[in-house]
Amino acid sequence: MTSITIAKNDKDLGIPLQYLNRHGFITGATGTGKTVTLKVIAEQLSKQGIPVFLADIKGDLASLSQAGDESKMKERLEKLGISDYTAQPFPVRLWDVYGELGHPVRGTISEMGPILLSRLFELSETQADVLQVLFKIADDKGYLLIDLKDLQALVTEVSNHLPDYTGEYGHITKQTLGAIQRHLLTIQEQGGDLFFGEPAIKLTDFIRQDETGKGYLNILMAQKLYQNPLLYATMLIWLLAQLFEELPEVGDLDKPKLVFFFDEAHLLFNDMPKSLVSQVEKVVRLIRSKGVGVYFVTQNPIDLPESILAQLGNRIQHALRAYTPKEQKAIKAAADSYRPNENFKVADVITELQVGEALISFLDETGTPSVVERAMIRPPESFLGTVDETQYKKLIESSPFDAQYKTPVDRESAYELLSKKIDAEREEEAKEKLQKELEKEEKIKEKAKKKKPKGAVEKIADSFTNQLIRSIGREMSRSVLGIFKRK
Repeated sequence: MTSITIAKNDKDLGIPLQYLNRHGFITGATGTGKTVTLKVIAEQLSKQGIPVFLADIKGDLASLSQAGDESKMKERLEKLGISDYTAQPFPVRLWDVYGELGHPVRGTISEMGPILLSRLFELSETQADVLQVLFKIADDKGYLLIDLKDLQALVTEVSNHLPDYTGEYGHITKQTLGAIQRHLLTIQEQGGDLFFGEPAIKLTDFIRQDETGKGYLNILMAQKLYQNPLLYATMLIWLLAQLFEELPEVGDLDKPKLVFFFDEAHLLFNDMPKSLVSQVEKVVRLIRSKGVGVYFVTQNPIDLPESILAQLGNRIQHALRAYTPKEQKAIKAAADSYRPNENFKVADVITELQVGEALISFLDETGTPSVVERAMIRPPESFLGTVDETQYKKLIESSPFDAQYKTPVDRESAYELLSKKIDAEREEEAKEKLQKELEKEEKIKEKAKKKKPKGAVEKIADSFTNQLIRSIGREMSRSVLGIFKRK
């Protein structure tokens, strides 16, 4: 059974290709060699024609595209007795949510769905329920939700016509809609407006080989994205969920179609609702039948939920430090997750490991976890370090995906449809207002018509009557005054 060799003690230690989709983890304290281990695994997978997806949060994984310096590895190669080492570059594709250091990665609001969006927006339970209702309204009314302005337009539409919607969809308040709107604006300011849009990423574009048959290493340039941990974590979960939804069932393959790495995996589960944890656990459990292996990179295995940890058959543990009772407890928990080796006590060795050294337990040829062993990780065949922006630019421009994803597309969706609806409503209001003005003017004219102008005879009669009244009035005044005088 073919394996990829990752480490060495008195023998080669590797993972059988057939069991790479049984998932795994790489754990250890900062500075103990997790990144180098990740690079070594990615290189070995690529050489077997297996594409990889991994996130680069420190800027030191793009160097996989450059050949290493064999002379610098000579001493270590001799020490480990490695004779099959070849310094070489690997095929790399760069991706970046912000479109600065790689091809833009975009997804739509509809694809992410209300559950992940609720976590991204940090909504309360009530607000999350209303967001579910908004998605239902969008489906019923044919409002396609692609980007943030689509969702903003839908929130405004429901808020402006609240009585029309509450009767059909239940109780919704303006306060809750306003809160959702504020969360939308926050995500927009954090760069979410660059992620939500089209053309959306086709995840099958990750599953490619170069002309020599090596699997492409798809690197998400996440140095900037990582500054917003919640957006970083939500996006990675979304990518994995999309792979699960889009890829067909293939059963057990001789080797996986893709291996997906979650770096800083503890961020994925920080404050994650139990309902979402169960969804992620389900995806991890079932995605193996889609030909995808999932590996978590974090400091300690206890960073991962038990339900997910139990599914990870291939394990690499670098050194952990224990200065406090809490850290000692964490080391014991990590040690207990391995099949024991009678030659050493795992909990003690975890604190003694040198940089580049690890405790390793892979699934053997029968699919059973092997006894944990202490070993040194192979040296990487690519360059150790960072590359400059010139190399980033070269990798981006030489990729066929540069033209495919570079320019955003803004097709008709909820925002445009609701804008037309608002324009039509305003036009109708203007027509109604004009009609009322016309009707008011018509009434004035009708009233004027009913009040006919007086003829010449009527005017003379009125004049004679007025003079007569004035004459009678004078006579009465004199008569009355005369009485007072006589007295």
